Amino acid sequence: MPRRRPTSQTAKKASIKLKRAVKRGDLPAPDKQPSVNRTQRRATVTPASDAIQSSRKLQSAFVKLPDHFLEQTKTLAAQLPLTRPILVESCVLSVPPSSVGPDTLSCPRRPKWRFDMSKKEVERNEEGLFRKWLAQTDDLVQRWQDSQIKEQPVVDTEIPEITEEPTEMPPSTTYFERNLEVWRQLYVIVQYHYSVLMYEGRWRVTEISQIILVLIDSRAPLLHYPPSLDTYLSNRRVILVLTKVDISGSERVNGWIRYFNEQYPRLRVVQVRSYAEKEISARHQGRRQHEPHIPQSFRAQLVDAIRQEHSAMLDPPETVKAKPERLEAWKPSVKREIDWDRVLSAEGDQVGTQVGGAAAPRGDTDEEEPHFLTIGLIGQPNVGKSSLLNALFGAHKVRASKTPGKTKHFQTLFWTPDVRLVDCPGLVMPNFVRMETQVFSGILPISRVSAVPACIFHAAELIPLEQAYKLSPPEQPSVVDNRTWRDGERPNSGQIKEKQWTAMDILTSYANLKGWVTAKGGRPDVHRAGNAILRALAEGRVPWAFWPPGASHPQNDGGSGIWIPSGSEEEDSEDDEESQEEESERESDAGTGSEGGIQTEPEESTEEQSDEDQPLSKPGGGRFGALQITEEGEEESGEED
Repeated sequence: MPRRRPTSQTAKKASIKLKRAVKRGDLPAPDKQPSVNRTQRRATVTPASDAIQSSRKLQSAFVKLPDHFLEQTKTLAAQLPLTRPILVESCVLSVPPSSVGPDTLSCPRRPKWRFDMSKKEVERNEEGLFRKWLAQTDDLVQRWQDSQIKEQPVVDTEIPEITEEPTEMPPSTTYFERNLEVWRQLYVIVQYHYSVLMYEGRWRVTEISQIILVLIDSRAPLLHYPPSLDTYLSNRRVILVLTKVDISGSERVNGWIRYFNEQYPRLRVVQVRSYAEKEISARHQGRRQHEPHIPQSFRAQLVDAIRQEHSAMLDPPETVKAKPERLEAWKPSVKREIDWDRVLSAEGDQVGTQVGGAAAPRGDTDEEEPHFLTIGLIGQPNVGKSSLLNALFGAHKVRASKTPGKTKHFQTLFWTPDVRLVDCPGLVMPNFVRMETQVFSGILPISRVSAVPACIFHAAELIPLEQAYKLSPPEQPSVVDNRTWRDGERPNSGQIKEKQWTAMDILTSYANLKGWVTAKGGRPDVHRAGNAILRALAEGRVPWAFWPPGASHPQNDGGSGIWIPSGSEEEDSEDDEESQEEESERESDAGTGSEGGIQTEPEESTEEQSDEDQPLSKPGGGRFGALQITEEGEEESGEED
């Protein structure tokens, strides 16, 4: 702030009189003079580095939810009772398939170009085609959203209509990536990337990835492999990798593998686990710590699937075999000889060496064999792409975070001298799935979600959160019945009807359990409680997993829904703590202020985000609850003295 100038009382009175005269309209408003100090201060600010600017360009952009939707869902979350017990049908994941024809969702593709086109012309064509794709996708999503609204029957009557209260949440939209720069990261890895690079007067054409690993969360696989992505990769060598199998359990994972083998027989499906729990010691203060690790059996399955795809690429296609002249001139587009034993055992400091861009050197001519096999990793945010790389390397080579969308740029690292891996930023693919389901599965950053009550309502329809967190219903104010009754007509007061849970009751009870209150009114901080619950669901601290479609006997013991009881929901001390990494990411998101992104709903809570999940010393003490001293504390301090 600029330094305040000292003013006399006479000048202050004159300034006040001038402002009042301008307010009455007696005098015109004076012209605003530019501040010299502010201009000089701005001139001294150093410009942002290229890395920061590039990171801001890669900030994911989504649509903003309308205000009336946020208000309506917040009200309905406190009124609509939750379905108890949870129905068995809710345990099976069923995603509406994309229709065939003009109403099919798709991923944007790179437009055609010629060698004589400049870089600006190529980018201009990409932007124009992307805007056209965006308009078409928005129209399809809007029609899909309108089709979910149940039409009310028209009744011809002279009686005025009585507006009925809604019995379900309004249909929400679906999120998908709206930033062209983020999609371009996928172009580099998946498509035949014709890099517009002039080197010694000639153009170079580089094919990036020969094999694609699509990582999908085993808890809800259909959400992470939508039909739009399957169509986009229809002519590529694809391997589906089920992640987080330690959370889902072997029975559900095996069911999903059978489902994908039936629905997509051309794809190979493997399962992996990327972390192993460390031994709890005094150094960890009782908290659970994990390190990158993949079991040898899972590593062998993954390497074997890659080897089979590589062998298939060395075999000429049937169209080439049918013509002897083409078969004689045919050469594979991948490296022939690869030391697979070294790939199977490669880990430690000797692997994971980061190299330059994806357009790494290959033969000087198209007839020469490539120097190495390139494998691309793609998937939606928070499926574990970076975690899988660290597990394969056996060390922290790339940054992995609980917050979705940590990876901003594609990263190229060598697994062995013969094989390199390319990590792609997470992309939210177009799919006919509601926003609440996307938040529930961890695709979107929780700290940027505005419709928290609607998301909690959706989660509570699938998981009995009151049982998972062992919550007690909020206390209702007691009402004294002062009515008089004749003998034998007084109702039996002993039969108290059990109150049905609502989403807002869960938020209030959890906030009371943790002692979280708003700073101004001292009411339970439901928004903070909702953020904590959604993070626990996305990160797997509350285990859950869907059953595949067609599951004969999905387990739903006691109406537990998709919840997998483990008894550790409240034992983890890290359940209520957020890492410094996520805190810094929220600050960076607020600083970039990307237009069209998910905005956080304004609430009464003004507490610092750094201690977001740390309980107060005494629940219900307001903002000064932490300053209260108990009698035990006084006795202890007296003994120390």
